[in-house]
Amino acid sequence: MANTNTGSIFTKSIPVIDRTDVLLDVRNLSVSFKSEAGIVQAVRNLSYQVHRGESLAIVGESGSGKSVSSLAVMGLLAENAMVEGEILFEGENLLKQNDRQLSALRGEKISMVFQDPLSALTPVYRIGDQIAEVIRAHHNVSKSAARKRAVDLLDAVGIPNPKLRAQSFPHEFSGGMRQRAMIAMAIANEPDLIIADEPTTALDVTIQAQVMELLKMAQDITGAATVLITHDLGVVSGFADRVMVMYAGKAVEFGDVHSLYESPRMPYTAGLLASIPRADRLVHEPLTPIEGSPPSLVNLPTGCPFAPRCPIATDLCRTEEPQLTGTDKPGILAACHHSDQLVGGEEIFKRPEAPEPTLTAPREERPSVLELDSVERVFPITKGALVKRKLGEVHAVDQASFDIREGETLALVGESGSGKTTTILEVMQLKAPQAGTIKIDGRDVSELNRRERLALRSDMGIVFQDPMASLDPRMPIGDILREPMEVQNYTTEQMEERVDWLLRTVGLLPEHADRYPQEFSGGQRQRIGIARALACEPRFIVLDEPVSALDVSIQAGVINLLDELKHRLGLSYLFVSHDLSVVAHIADRVAVMYLGRIVELGSTDEIFSEGINHPYTRALLSAVPIPDPVIERKRERIVLEGDLPSPTERPTGCRFVSRCYIYQHLLDEEQRQRCSDEIPALEQLSDRDHAIACFYPEKTETYIPPKRKLNIDSTSQGETE
Repeated sequence: MANTNTGSIFTKSIPVIDRTDVLLDVRNLSVSFKSEAGIVQAVRNLSYQVHRGESLAIVGESGSGKSVSSLAVMGLLAENAMVEGEILFEGENLLKQNDRQLSALRGEKISMVFQDPLSALTPVYRIGDQIAEVIRAHHNVSKSAARKRAVDLLDAVGIPNPKLRAQSFPHEFSGGMRQRAMIAMAIANEPDLIIADEPTTALDVTIQAQVMELLKMAQDITGAATVLITHDLGVVSGFADRVMVMYAGKAVEFGDVHSLYESPRMPYTAGLLASIPRADRLVHEPLTPIEGSPPSLVNLPTGCPFAPRCPIATDLCRTEEPQLTGTDKPGILAACHHSDQLVGGEEIFKRPEAPEPTLTAPREERPSVLELDSVERVFPITKGALVKRKLGEVHAVDQASFDIREGETLALVGESGSGKTTTILEVMQLKAPQAGTIKIDGRDVSELNRRERLALRSDMGIVFQDPMASLDPRMPIGDILREPMEVQNYTTEQMEERVDWLLRTVGLLPEHADRYPQEFSGGQRQRIGIARALACEPRFIVLDEPVSALDVSIQAGVINLLDELKHRLGLSYLFVSHDLSVVAHIADRVAVMYLGRIVELGSTDEIFSEGINHPYTRALLSAVPIPDPVIERKRERIVLEGDLPSPTERPTGCRFVSRCYIYQHLLDEEQRQRCSDEIPALEQLSDRDHAIACFYPEKTETYIPPKRKLNIDSTSQGETE
């Protein structure tokens, strides 16, 4: 173990990738499970190598076998798993080792960063003790030495006040801090291989950027090779050296990241890359979806598993499964009979035609569908059962003001805890807010009686983040769609006609009305959720993270559907999301929230352009990954220090002052005092559709983020510039 008393807490030198030094060699790995439907072939004849010091990304849709293959490497598969093949780590076959031998490897030679850190961390043990336990499991050191090492590791991954926070329990950490603690645990014994399984899923874009930067720096310092499992091709472009694309349990393409992104040789890979919305390209045209769904792993079709979804499939593809072989592109292997047809770089998937807008009048001439004026929501913090004592307040929404016009999409963006969800709840409950006013179709909701409120609900709909959780599994989807219409007293004939129309409108068939939600894929379930939101012919729909739980290929189809419905039916959307790539594609205007306040508001083109922004918005935009290795690796990323401040301890001045890099680096003492004492108003920039709540927004154009490095000096605090 590294000496933690002086100097670096890591002992390994910065590695140079040696293509002849194979660390992990997976040969013909097959993993299957018994189920009621039959044998699930989760991984089929998978072979790949990982060299010392390199980063390999494994990408693909849900169910492609990514996580199962890596759990097999770790020896963490369920007892009913049937495993064949070889997994050689430093020349030793892991499949022939017993549990004691594997336990000696895990944490020492191979470590894993799990997708959900809250589930991976033991809730009843302190963070520092859990990291110290990993150290003591593999090294004969005292408890005090292991605890000191744990504090140094928390310091190294940027946890503020590491000595104090080491005494905290997992639930007392934010999502980003928990993931940092997991990374500290993973690098505690300087392993040779780190497996990161979807480490950024469900994290805000700023925290995601911090985690990926931290993983890369930890790899550089410890010398570990990294296997990154993800569905986010933007994250891969800035991190990986090589990429393996999986589909239906097999590797279908393998190559270096630059060659694969520039010129893929497998239609599935080309489809994934074409379906991604990009924040750096404000092109208002439909995305290119991959139609259909991945096949069942119980009864795989004959031939290429991707053939039913492939636009260039032939009879050969349907009868003979292609093997992973070399292509005309050096450095790329592909499992495709017709990889030569992708040489020209042209799109093989048909891009849908852009919908014709039904509303062409300028924004200022269209009626307002939703208006918020200085809306507030404060939650008291109390203690006691019979006699409650007020301990403080949480200002979840603080003076929020914006409007949405007919046929318009407003995106509400910001980190978790910024007040987005509370804002949409204030809108949807149709009751008077604690302060301010909410108007729908020009009517103040505080003046509505019960009958008027019920009637107004038919003009509103909502689509939730998790389509499975929002659909009753005991009801067929026909009944789910009829339910809101029954509340609004539709006749039986009207409901039957409307259900058929709804299913066709969202790309399903009328005969699907008798099926239950669990019989549909994730993308189809979200289409059902959209159909339910449309049931009573609304004019305004709230979309709460509607595509965040979907694979990128399915996500593209749902985004296209939402865009088409908006133009065809004249709908207005309040779109809540943390994915700024999706926002750039679908939104007409954007409102950026921070600690309950809107700090920037304007047209999508204005906010995403390389111009003046609020410092917080600029940090959000710089954190968005771009699915292009050349662009992504040249970008200058602004990494915000720490997490959102507690909403119970509001700053007296600008809410962003504690994390503002402009405040920290570019302002003099008098200017800093102004930011600390005064709350900046949301002010319009000249005659543009762009307002910013910042005293010095022009300084965002001149700020250049410093180069960052991982703190490896146990005497300093956190990350250093």
